[in-house]
Amino acid sequence: MNFTDIVTVAGTRRTGDGYLVADARIARTGIQNYLGAEVGRPEMRTVRVYRPGAEVFSEDTLKSAAHRPVTNEHPPEMVTSANWKTYSVGQTGDEIAGEGIFIRVPLMVSDEAAIQDIESGKQELSAGYVCDLDFTAGVTPAGEAYDAVQKNIRINHIAIVRRGRAGSKVRIGDVAAPWGCAPLAAPRPNSDHHLNKEGMMSTKTITVDGVRIEVNDQAAELIATLQQRLGDADIAYQKAIAVRDAELDVVKAGLLSDAEIERRAEARADLIGLAKAIVGNVKTAGLTDTAIRKAVVLAKVGESAVEGRSDAYIDARFDMLAEAIRETTDLFAAAVKDGITTEQASMSAAFTAYAAMVRDLQSAHLPANPV
Repeated sequence: MNFTDIVTVAGTRRTGDGYLVADARIARTGIQNYLGAEVGRPEMRTVRVYRPGAEVFSEDTLKSAAHRPVTNEHPPEMVTSANWKTYSVGQTGDEIAGEGIFIRVPLMVSDEAAIQDIESGKQELSAGYVCDLDFTAGVTPAGEAYDAVQKNIRINHIAIVRRGRAGSKVRIGDVAAPWGCAPLAAPRPNSDHHLNKEGMMSTKTITVDGVRIEVNDQAAELIATLQQRLGDADIAYQKAIAVRDAELDVVKAGLLSDAEIERRAEARADLIGLAKAIVGNVKTAGLTDTAIRKAVVLAKVGESAVEGRSDAYIDARFDMLAEAIRETTDLFAAAVKDGITTEQASMSAAFTAYAAMVRDLQSAHLPANPV
């Protein structure tokens, strides 16, 4: 696939015999945005293309930048030995080097007309190159997401161009920029639009909210960039809504029903009432149910009944104390209701036996014959 990459010529000077020499920085690393339609992905508004340093500064890429023809505007075809005389106005040198994120290329312009174009303000260079475009999405080491990676970058020529997306009429797809795909760039002043060969400003037809409009390249780039940002923002918004809804579902799932709240309140009240019936001055405020049972057993039976004991053991001891209280209450209620009878005496005997059993359980852990 053909691409172009705009850079500004710098450090120009004339040699004694009139040639113009300069240094150019081309083929930068990093991510650049392209119109999706220009790189074979019309379903995407823009495509983030990553050019890793390993590809830009590979030995084969650097070699491809040496002894390349310099042209005045991009040619309509690849520059080869068959058409070199037609398009070439100069040539790059062989002292190719990496400079920051760019490849630095020395070049010499030999054609007087091209030199005068440069000296009159036509001072941008556009590297025409071919590469493989691998549509494998990923994230750069700096954390930037991309949609595709350029590989096997090979420089074909360096074109002298005016500002803008320069080149001939060779196109990729329906809306590709001339010669090759050019990265989207920041808007430039209206007074410096790129003109085509007929002196007319080049335009594109784009669709905004279903309406097809014709705008210049600069506006098309700006609109595409804004549309991409809008799309990204909408995706981020939808993700945020989904996360919030999921969190609300979790909270709702954890809420108690009115019936459950009432059941728990009644159980708590019963536990506190029972605890105070067993130990009148036991403190229950701020304690869990388990802690209340433990406090009651500790107060009523002693340290040996709780120290090192499991919650299940303590709960069982509490239940036995509670059962004794309930039975005592039942006996008192029956006496009040029916009066003292001989049967009550037999019930007292049963209560006495139960009390003896409780005492046995409370002292079961103690030695049978202490010294």
